[in-house]
Amino acid sequence: MAGIPLVSEYMTTELVTLTPELEINHAMGVLLDNDISGAPVVDETGAMVGILTQKDCLNAAIEASYYRDWGGIVSKYMSRDVETLPAGMDMLAAASAFLRSRYRRFPVIENGRLVGQISRADALRALRDSWP
Repeated sequence: MAGIPLVSEYMTTELVTLTPELEINHAMGVLLDNDISGAPVVDETGAMVGILTQKDCLNAAIEASYYRDWGGIVSKYMSRDVETLPAGMDMLAAASAFLRSRYRRFPVIENGRLVGQISRADALRALRDSWP
């Protein structure tokens, strides 16, 4: 196997992100309009503070129906305990992280800031490209 590439070489850097203060109904629209299952939530400094998924949005909708009170902001519903990978990790280690996790993609962090996202397909592509 040739030199093992880094996560930073295969990650996607054009991401749809949300802010903690965004109204939940607007955030749902962002997910639906972009046909994505979730989006990282970042603060004003670019630090990732959570992730909002379609599942979190379903929870918000069910809660609103139950209490007959629609609304709230992303920070109320987002998941705060998010698994991430460092940009400098090699793709073999990233592939191992995918094997240990139920997630199909990870946010990528560098110096405390969100810099991209890496998927299982990216890991597979990187490993395939590494073979002579």
